[in-house]
Amino acid sequence: MIPIEIGVQLPRVVHFSEENNEKGLRNILDLVEELRDKAAIKVAAYQHRVSRYYNKKVNPRPLKEGDLVLRNAAITDLTCTRGKLAPNWEGPYKVKRVLRLGIFKHETLGGREIPRAWNAEHVRKYYQ
Repeated sequence: MIPIEIGVQLPRVVHFSEENNEKGLRNILDLVEELRDKAAIKVAAYQHRVSRYYNKKVNPRPLKEGDLVLRNAAITDLTCTRGKLAPNWEGPYKVKRVLRLGIFKHETLGGREIPRAWNAEHVRKYYQ
């Protein structure tokens, strides 16, 4: 049975007073900015912990000029005409220039430059 069925009043209902409720609400409104600041600090600390945990498992892929790499073949096929038995990686290509951290210009082994830059996410090192 629930308390309403047997006629028992809950302590919250028995001790309720309108003026105490108003005072409590005004006090809470005065503290809203502090509560928001505390919440923002907790969110920032949580994000920092999550990024530290994630970055602990990330393996950096430093590539230098002259390294041999393979490119992701699914990225190069814009028409999606590859079959499921096609190779996933194509190459090898030589890193011609490092534009920024993680962005590379490539050339074929014959010396012909590939027209666009590639992100390190779509490239992996080729080992002979």
